[in-house]
Amino acid sequence: MGRNLQSGGRLRPVDLARGHGLSTQAIRNYEEAGILPAAARTSHGYRTYTSLHAGALRAFLALVPGHGHQTATSIMRAVNQGAVDGAFRLIDESHAQLLDDRRTLQAVESTLRGLEPTTAPEPGAGSEPAAVSGPGGTFIGPLAGKLGIRPATLRKWERAGLVRPRRDPRTGYRVYDGADVRDARLAHQLRRGGYLLEQIAPLIAQVRAAGGLEPLEAALCEWHGRLSARGRAMLTGAAELEAYLRERG
Repeated sequence: MGRNLQSGGRLRPVDLARGHGLSTQAIRNYEEAGILPAAARTSHGYRTYTSLHAGALRAFLALVPGHGHQTATSIMRAVNQGAVDGAFRLIDESHAQLLDDRRTLQAVESTLRGLEPTTAPEPGAGSEPAAVSGPGGTFIGPLAGKLGIRPATLRKWERAGLVRPRRDPRTGYRVYDGADVRDARLAHQLRRGGYLLEQIAPLIAQVRAAGGLEPLEAALCEWHGRLSARGRAMLTGAAELEAYLRERG
C-alpha cells in the first residue's frame, strides 16, 4: 500500500488486504484484535479505513518477524490504546531476549571449545570405572543443581539418549562421569537455544564420536544466521512502527 494516501481518504478492507496478500477477513480480524484502530462505518454499516490503518498494518506485519505474532499484537494494541510506554517495554523485552539468546549461543560455543579431544569409553568397553571415585563422577541431584534444572529433566534426557550415566553397582544410583557432565551441559545450552530433544541427540552423538566442534559448525552457523535475521527484522519493525507513531501524531 502506497504511502501517498491522504489521512482522510477512504479505503476498503480489500484495498488494505490486496497489497499484502491477505484476505479481507484477516483485515477484519486484525481490527477486532486491536492491531488496527477501529474503522469508521458508512451509513450502510460498511467499514472504511484510511492511510492510518494502512500504516498500522505495515507496522504490524513488519514487527512479526522480529518479535513474533503474539508480541507484535500486544505492541500494536498498546499503541492503539495510547499506552506507548507499554509498547516500548514490550520491544525492550524482545531485545533483551535476543541478547540472552546470543549469550546462550556464546555459551554453547564456549562449552564446545572446552570439550576434551577424546570421548569416554562406551559401556562394556573394558572394566567399569568406580562409581564416584573417578574424575567428574557425580550423582543426579548435584548435577541437576549445577545446571539449574530438575532431576526429572536429566532422566528425560537419558531416555532421549542425550546422557548415558552408569549405575553404581552397590546402590543402583545413576553416576555421571566427565563425559556425561559435558553432554548434559551441551544439551542444556542447546535446549536454551530452542533446539528440540530429537535435534540435540544426533548432534551429541556426533560430538561423542568426533570429540570436537566440527560436527556442530553448520548448526551454529544456522543459529547465528537466525539471530542476525531477528535483529535485522527488529530494525525493520522499529522503522515502520516509528512511521505509524508519527502518523498518529
